[in-house]
Amino acid sequence: MENYIQRLPKVELHLHIEGTLEPEMMFAIAQRNGIALKYRSAEEVRQAYQFTNLQSFLDIYYEGAQVLIHEQDFYDLAWAYFQKGKTQNLRHAEIFFDPQTHTERGVSFDTVIHGLHRAQQDALSQLDISSKLIVCFLRHLSAESAMQTLKQALPYKDWIIAVGLDSSEVGHPPAKFKEVFDEARRHGFLTVAHAGEEGPPEYIWEALQLLQVQRIDHGVRCIEDEALVKKLAQDKIALTVCPLSNVKLRVFNTIHDHNIKKLLDKEIAVTINSDDPAYFGGYIEENYLALREGLGLQKQDFYQMTSNAIQASFLSQEEKKRLMHELDVVQ
Repeated sequence: MENYIQRLPKVELHLHIEGTLEPEMMFAIAQRNGIALKYRSAEEVRQAYQFTNLQSFLDIYYEGAQVLIHEQDFYDLAWAYFQKGKTQNLRHAEIFFDPQTHTERGVSFDTVIHGLHRAQQDALSQLDISSKLIVCFLRHLSAESAMQTLKQALPYKDWIIAVGLDSSEVGHPPAKFKEVFDEARRHGFLTVAHAGEEGPPEYIWEALQLLQVQRIDHGVRCIEDEALVKKLAQDKIALTVCPLSNVKLRVFNTIHDHNIKKLLDKEIAVTINSDDPAYFGGYIEENYLALREGLGLQKQDFYQMTSNAIQASFLSQEEKKRLMHELDVVQ
């Protein structure tokens, strides 16, 4: 079974590039940029990864991102993720990045995206991993700040496939960002949004109806609303579920309590993703393995969720067909 999981052609649709900043890299870049960290070692940073909820994680996440200043820092960050992905048979990734985390402290949008884009090009040519960028708005900041970020993204329309919504969910409903999502769609961007992780099912409805999203990021609380479950299944709206993240942030107490199998059985297009792997103890393959161990999922479950990810991606039909062929030959 482990061999089968390893060989599956993996497609990741929910990955925050800032959340791949391993403590060792955090220290190396901090030293390179002359930044003092409040931790004395990479091990001390790891020991701080005891989260009680989403906010307790975000506090340390934003602190870690402070070391990222130069284009090379963003390149190194993304390149390390792609290299790790290569060892897990990652074939395609749709990557979130949070410009406001950087522009709020004086790092330009241009610096961030140039570093990421260069790593994407190298990943394609050297590792045969394709990728797309999704610019995310931080929901704890104002809608005006999100609109400003959208304006900064416009010159890079060819490099960015979609806009998304992340950060502190509770108290920041999708409705707050309706105008900026309307504007993004006018410019041809696709849309996704985090909803129904800590927030209620109503946030998922808002994301669907007001933001007109193609996918829901997380979405595990949809199960509390039968009509919503039915709609997600009928409309083939994919959920980008992040099992290890959900446990680490106490959405579920243990992996055994996770509802991903129930969602799958209700014919929702669930997919497996790693979210912020440096902080949550596992990249995409570790998430597959955790579900195998914790819920006893079988080959057909992993086949279905991998297929869901391929079909829910923003790849062309031809590229999806090629990946489905890769999936079908894995035995």
